[in-house]
Amino acid sequence: MSSSSDKAMNNPKNNISKLKSITGSVGLLVTLMIYTAIGGLVFRQLELPIEIVRLSRIRTILLTQRNHFINQILNNTDLNISTFADKMQLELRSYEIAMQEATQGGFLINSVDESDLLNNQDIANLPPVAIDRWSIIQAVFFASTVLTTIGYGNVVPSSIWGRVFCIFFAFIGIPLTLTVIAHWGKLFAEIVSEIANKISENLPSFITQFYPHNTTGQRSLGALAAIGLLFIYISCGATMFMLWEEDWNFFDGFYFCFVTMTTIGFGDLVPKKPKYMLFCTLYILVGLALTGTIIELVRRQYAQSWRRLQALRGPIAEVLRKISEHAGGDISIMQSDLRNLLTVIAMPKLKRKDGKNTDVEEKEWQEAVEAVLRNITTSVPDKNYQKPIMQIVIYESSV
Repeated sequence: MSSSSDKAMNNPKNNISKLKSITGSVGLLVTLMIYTAIGGLVFRQLELPIEIVRLSRIRTILLTQRNHFINQILNNTDLNISTFADKMQLELRSYEIAMQEATQGGFLINSVDESDLLNNQDIANLPPVAIDRWSIIQAVFFASTVLTTIGYGNVVPSSIWGRVFCIFFAFIGIPLTLTVIAHWGKLFAEIVSEIANKISENLPSFITQFYPHNTTGQRSLGALAAIGLLFIYISCGATMFMLWEEDWNFFDGFYFCFVTMTTIGFGDLVPKKPKYMLFCTLYILVGLALTGTIIELVRRQYAQSWRRLQALRGPIAEVLRKISEHAGGDISIMQSDLRNLLTVIAMPKLKRKDGKNTDVEEKEWQEAVEAVLRNITTSVPDKNYQKPIMQIVIYESSV
């Protein structure tokens, strides 16, 4: 087995094919990154001016309400305490509503400079508002969430042209993203398969006796290993986000990574450090490719089991009926037949060396299964078989 793998490794055509596959995957990834960067810059160009105007208006309203509240306190001439308290309650309520609207609009209170707060009368000449939402890195990160269909919802286009561009950008970019994820997922699957083959060839003898040698067991083991690899990848990301985000723990990072890798994207947890956004984008793209590969492996396992059960549904039902008629519900008689029946269900389909099935091999597999089922039905005992009788004796005492 090792010699065949060595020949495959030393085959020039095989190496050239692998090199072309890797080069094509890298080219697609670079194309997607350039497309994402261009889209982020266009989003920034369309949304940033409107965002500046909107946040400046929110800041003006907030500072106006704040100054009005302070002036009402300083210029109060009413000596009636109860009247003054009721008046301050109304003024404070207006200021709280302004703060709530500012928070919902994405305006951060700490973005207001202290000099702006002290200079209460000069609201018209305030410096430009600080913009974090549509910075270059945030815009590129938003473009990546559009292409991956994650859509956290914390940043959205608000202008008409921004929304129109988002439709066309997603219409072209989502198929490109799915193609990149599919190529990288296939590449990851090949790499993981080669690593698994090399590990299985070099396993010690005391471990190989527990290693499944049938196709079904190997596929199940491969699916479990792939799921374990995904959890390791998510755990690594959770550890990094725990170190980057001050208010995140490991579970928060793990939850965010899982919701992101499965493209659920609730948006309740989103990274806030802009300098890590580009790395986060790359981490998400690689993770989506890995997740797609693992989901495909698990889906194939379920699909194969379902097809096998569908193919054996009729014969198995007939065999169970005959066993029940002849054995009369005797578990001791049915035990070996049921064991053989489970063996039939677990029988792997015959495959060629290249892994492709043909109609002839499919027919051979069905004939082999039917032969085993016929053997089960012919081995059942005769109808004249005396069923075991359980005798129950009840003693009635004089008490």
